[in-house]
Amino acid sequence: MASLKDEINRRRTFAIISHPDAGKTTLTEKFLLYGGAIAQAGAVKGKKNSRHAVSDWMEIEKQRGISVTSSVMQFQYGGYCINILDTPGHQDFSEDTYRTLMAADSAVMVIDASKGVENQTRKLFKVCVMRHIPIFTFINKMDREARSPFDLVEQIESELGIQTYPVNWPIGCGKEFKGVYDREKKHIISFENEDETAFGKHKAAATEVELGDPSLDELIGAELHSTLSDDIELLDGASYDFDIDKVRHGELSPVFFGSALTNFGVEPFLERFLEMTTSPTARMSSEGLIDPFSEDFSAFVFKIQANMNKAHRDRITFLRVCSGKFDKEMDVLHVQGNKKMRLSQPQQIMAQEREIIDEAYAGDIIGVFDPGIFAIGDTICSPKRKFEFEPIPTFAPEHFMRVRQKDTLKRKQFEKGTAQIAQEGAIQIFKEPDTGLEEVIVGVVGVLQLEVFEYRMKNEYNCELFKEGLSYSYIRWIDNKDIDVKKLKLSSDTKVVQDFKGNFLLLFTSEWNIRWALEKNEGLELSEFNRGALQ
Repeated sequence: MASLKDEINRRRTFAIISHPDAGKTTLTEKFLLYGGAIAQAGAVKGKKNSRHAVSDWMEIEKQRGISVTSSVMQFQYGGYCINILDTPGHQDFSEDTYRTLMAADSAVMVIDASKGVENQTRKLFKVCVMRHIPIFTFINKMDREARSPFDLVEQIESELGIQTYPVNWPIGCGKEFKGVYDREKKHIISFENEDETAFGKHKAAATEVELGDPSLDELIGAELHSTLSDDIELLDGASYDFDIDKVRHGELSPVFFGSALTNFGVEPFLERFLEMTTSPTARMSSEGLIDPFSEDFSAFVFKIQANMNKAHRDRITFLRVCSGKFDKEMDVLHVQGNKKMRLSQPQQIMAQEREIIDEAYAGDIIGVFDPGIFAIGDTICSPKRKFEFEPIPTFAPEHFMRVRQKDTLKRKQFEKGTAQIAQEGAIQIFKEPDTGLEEVIVGVVGVLQLEVFEYRMKNEYNCELFKEGLSYSYIRWIDNKDIDVKKLKLSSDTKVVQDFKGNFLLLFTSEWNIRWALEKNEGLELSEFNRGALQ
């Protein structure tokens, strides 16, 4: 029987991040294909009806063809137990993505070869840097027309501020794409664009031929052979050296080229990635660093999702196991509620497919039934050792809307729906202090979240909304706990609000108003996100 240390050592937990349409969901599905978790891309084993992306389960996702919430998937490959956190790439869903990155030990960044680094990638990258997590880059869609690989690598370095090491190098692109050159093994993996097999794979074969060998002219063409030789000579002389320590501290990103849609380069990438990335890492808490190999179980809540099963109107809380082993019969302590409990219906999730489990180890993601007691960032640990993990930051929303229910008899549904969706972290809700108005201000990171909120209130809580768009674009938490908000000097288009934890915040229409408030109120301290505080 495998020991605790062996089980934790074989865990790999990573998030896949990208700008919309870079091919992230396709890459995720190909990983699952290799792990035997699905039989064909776009379908869970045994499902023969409509094919949607495996990781997209919410009805609105299927209608719009985009990922709206983060999904969690586990599979086995090459002796490793892999937990993928597939994040929504849509630009309007960065808040959920931010939190998901808190649960990952490393990140795979997917970049479209024709577009390079895009806006959403920059935002997500900042969160990775904040956590110093290793970043592995997969430059996708090489079977289409692409930018110069040198330009792509240079852009990653200059815009994201990280060093790069190309592990392989592309030979042509689009119709001229012939494969990649593996710099370490010094061989070519050739790409033959033939008809797809049942597994959606194009033929790929490694060719043991040294650069300069005349036979390469026949394989990839004399012109591409010459270009490749020059490129590799330039790379060997000018690029950063490979340094695994830098990789694991998020300072050097290994770069791979390929095509997820045709499966080219995906398996070599997966194998090298698993070699380079780490097993679960230690986490900071009120008691210092928590060792994943500690025998005492601990975990934190990073995601809450209501109504995954429409028939049962249930609510699932996702936990990242940080140390030790979870056993379904064990007693645990919910630190924030200061309550001993057993976690109900522990399960592993494959998008909306579920499997009840008996055990889990550090690095695993488990879902548990939540009667409404958990919140984002909560700590669950062994009753023997009480502590709290570092809080998950609350990021500043950028769009605001005043909402109330249309039907005055549906007040309870309105309150329950807004509270539950806010607890999931999909929206943030605010109230104007001392107004007594039966309405709330909803804040979101992206406008699509407002659409999803309205859709879910109508379909899950049977509550239609009156909406009023607000002109505010900026929100700041007031860090001074002793300040009297009623005495603040504020411009006429600045609003004081409170979040559901009672913290005071200010809504602004412009950055000028923020500067004005700071100038007119000496000692006022404002911050863009609320880190919370360890008790």
